[in-house]
Amino acid sequence: MSEPRLGLKEIAIFFFPLLLNVQLMSVSHTIINGALARLDDYVTALAGMSVALVIHLFIASPSYQNHTVTIAMVRGRRSMRSVLIFVALVASYVAVMLALIAFTPLGDLVLLKLLGAPPKVARAAREALYILALLPFFTGFRGFCQGLIIQARRTSLVSIATGVRVGALFGYLALGRHWFAGAQLGAFALVGCVMTETIVIAIFAWRVHLPLERGETEKNTGEILRYSFPLAYSSCLQQTIPLLIASIIGRLADGPLALAAFGVIRGFLFLLAGPMRNLQQAYLTLVKSVTDYRTLIRFNLIVASCLGLLVLLTAGPLNQLILGRLLGVETELRDYLRLSLAACAFFPLLYGASNLLRGWFAGAHQTGQLGRSTLLKSSFLLLAWWPLVKLQLPVPGIAVGIGLLLGAEILEALYLRLQRRQQPEQLRHLAPF
Repeated sequence: MSEPRLGLKEIAIFFFPLLLNVQLMSVSHTIINGALARLDDYVTALAGMSVALVIHLFIASPSYQNHTVTIAMVRGRRSMRSVLIFVALVASYVAVMLALIAFTPLGDLVLLKLLGAPPKVARAAREALYILALLPFFTGFRGFCQGLIIQARRTSLVSIATGVRVGALFGYLALGRHWFAGAQLGAFALVGCVMTETIVIAIFAWRVHLPLERGETEKNTGEILRYSFPLAYSSCLQQTIPLLIASIIGRLADGPLALAAFGVIRGFLFLLAGPMRNLQQAYLTLVKSVTDYRTLIRFNLIVASCLGLLVLLTAGPLNQLILGRLLGVETELRDYLRLSLAACAFFPLLYGASNLLRGWFAGAHQTGQLGRSTLLKSSFLLLAWWPLVKLQLPVPGIAVGIGLLLGAEILEALYLRLQRRQQPEQLRHLAPF
């Protein structure tokens, strides 16, 4: 009996809880910032927490693919143990690196020399990292449990667990005031609420009761590690893209204004386009035929077009309402970034297309291509660095930054599409598993 066809409704039921999950995670960081903003020395607290999170996000980025690895690889008890070995290895690496920055002279090199943080901010960031060094073990296991739940198509449980995290966050902020201050209070609250989320998602994963012996071929530990590590370093390289763009536009004539505008646009795109990365998990979980794949492409076109329209409205008639009143962006900055933000209307579609292609390569067990595609993006920005800084083009710095962002995304999508077209015919039409 043939598999039932995948419909837009089924995709929406799977996809939109994951979209809500991204929004709830963003809310939790906003709540922490709001609590730190009410402290006496709020500037140092906010700056220290921001620097600590930048470091954590970059170093911990290899673990961001844990749920993808789990979806693609767990087919029984043996493969589950092997994926847990990968999760533990990555978490240990991240924790050691964060601890080195927090407790050794390496911290001075990274915080003071490389990032240029003022001594007071650097000290606050290190104090936050004392606690954040524990976070990788919780986030790593959380990603594993999320993968099991997504594989079972129970994505609403992922959002529920994140909702519990947001609720618990208020309690940890109140409790932490008795022992911690400044950026360290934010770090304690973040680790506490993520720990709570991990416990909840682990209970959900246990209750889902995925069949662990399904008669499918399982990969051994070596094969799973060879599959997983290209995804891990690809995720790490992805984090260099905004850093490289910021390092270029910060050296242009209007550098400070361009950096401020780039931060506003990136934050807005994270909220709108960020959830499109879940199309990779949607492909791995839902697609069983070429027809399913085409339906998912159509879903991407519909959702990305709606999000792109919202970007255009924000750049145009809703500029003052959304950016001005809701986000508090000053008029000068809003006028400066308006056209560049409008150009970002294409970003959700590009980002969705890239993640669909990434899903295809992950499903075909060709994760090495994903590492190469991200390396290509980074190399493109490195090559653009010297001529753009040297020439100082007579265009706004934010236009340069958004042009680089869109150009890097287009380059990755074209590269992955070309590599997919070069696959043998029978593989190009192969279902993910």
